[in-house]
Amino acid sequence: MEADYFIGVAQQALWILALASAPILIPVLVIGVLLGMVQAATSINEQTLSFVPKLIITAICLAIFGSSILVLLTDFPRDLFAQIPNLVR
Repeated sequence: MEADYFIGVAQQALWILALASAPILIPVLVIGVLLGMVQAATSINEQTLSFVPKLIITAICLAIFGSSILVLLTDFPRDLFAQIPNLVR
């Protein structure tokens, strides 16, 4: 019984990790691919051309989705700690 619970907790942790990282990683990945294609087409190999837009997109995504990510990351351990008395029985 406890093994199933801990496997469920591990699955839930991985799902929350994916939900917390996706709003930041997906836009940065899209911008990186688009900028890579532009750099390949124009033969411009400037490193700051790819770094600065990704940094800006990361900051914008954190500003937009940061509070919901924080709520998601704080609710998970709170729910785990609330389940401790049920596991001790």
